[in-house]
Amino acid sequence: MAELDGKVAVVTGGSRGLGLAIAQAYVAAGAAVVVGSRSQAAVEKAAVELAAGGARAAGFAVDVSRHEQVEALAEQAVRNFGRIDVWVNNAGTAGPYGPTMEMAPAAFEQVVQTNILGTYYGSHAAMRRFLAQGSGKLINLLGRGWKEPVPWQNAYSASKAWVKSFTLALAEETKSSGVGIFAFNPGMVLTELLTDVEVIAGSEERLARFPTIVRMWAKPPQVPAAKAVWLASGATDGKTGEIVNIFSPLTMMEGALREGARTLFKRPQPAVDVHITPIAPER
Repeated sequence: MAELDGKVAVVTGGSRGLGLAIAQAYVAAGAAVVVGSRSQAAVEKAAVELAAGGARAAGFAVDVSRHEQVEALAEQAVRNFGRIDVWVNNAGTAGPYGPTMEMAPAAFEQVVQTNILGTYYGSHAAMRRFLAQGSGKLINLLGRGWKEPVPWQNAYSASKAWVKSFTLALAEETKSSGVGIFAFNPGMVLTELLTDVEVIAGSEERLARFPTIVRMWAKPPQVPAAKAVWLASGATDGKTGEIVNIFSPLTMMEGALREGARTLFKRPQPAVDVHITPIAPER
C-alpha cells in the first residue's frame, strides 16, 4: 500500500518547479492531486501529465493573493474528489535582489501578497475543512530568511520569517484538533525561482559567486518532494508545529567539500544555468 493511498492533496504553485515535483511525488504515492497556479493552460497541462497512467488529478487556475480564488480552489478539490487531506502552500515569488529602498513598492507588494497572503488564504481554506473533519496535514513552505534577516532579499526573507511564525502559532492554537501543521524548508532547489534572478542594477557584483553557491548546495526538486510525501503520510500522524529543514549544516559541509575537491583535483565543474537580469532601481 502506497503512503498516500486514498488521500486528496492540493498543491499551490503546482504547475512547475518544486510544486509540480511535489504533485508528481504525491500521485506516485497514491494520492489524488489538485494543482493550482495562475495559468489555466499550465495547470491543465500539469493535470494531464499527472493523470497519465490512471492517476487522479485536476488543475485549476488560481491567484493565491485573492481569497475568493483560493476558496474556489478548495471547493473545486472537494467537488472533484470529495474531501481534502493535504494542503501544500508552495506558491511563492522571490522579488528582485537588491537594496530595499531601490525596490519598487509594487514588486515588494507582490511578494507580500503571494508569500504572506497566499499562505494565509491557503491555510484558512484548508483549516476550515481540516478542523471540521478532525484530520489533515497543512504544509507551509519556508525559504531563506526564516531564521534570520537577509539583506538585499528583504521582501522574500521577511515573508518567510512571517510564514514560520504564522505556521507555528496556528499549530499551537489547534494542537488538540488532530490536524498536523508543518513548516517545511526545502533548501536550495534547482527551479526557475532560484536560477532566474532579477537584480536591481548596481547590485550585480554581489551575485558574482551565486552560480558557485547554486552548484554547491542546490538540489533537484525530487529530493524535497520525497520529504513532502513523508510529511503528508501517516508517519507524521499525531505531530504538529514542527519545522522540517532539509538545508542543514551537514548539507552545507558536504556541498563545500565536493566543490573543494573538484577545485583541488581540477575536475570539470558541473554546468549551472543561472540567468541574472538587471532591472532599473526605484528612484
